[in-house]
Amino acid sequence: MGIGELLVILVIVLILFGAGKLPDLGEGLGRGIRNFRKQIKAPDEIDITPKKDEQKPEAGGKPHV
Repeated sequence: MGIGELLVILVIVLILFGAGKLPDLGEGLGRGIRNFRKQIKAPDEIDITPKKDEQKPEAGGKPHV
């Protein structure tokens, strides 16, 4: 996309939303991007993979053949 296309998009947005609503629109968009980045960086809430230290030994101690 070049500068010309971006200017056309900006003019269309100004016509649709008006100059008064643009700060609110930008604030909402920024808040959404921040929340998205925070959720990507956050670890999963539920981790069911067993740790190496927590693995239980098999009963009998010998593998079945």
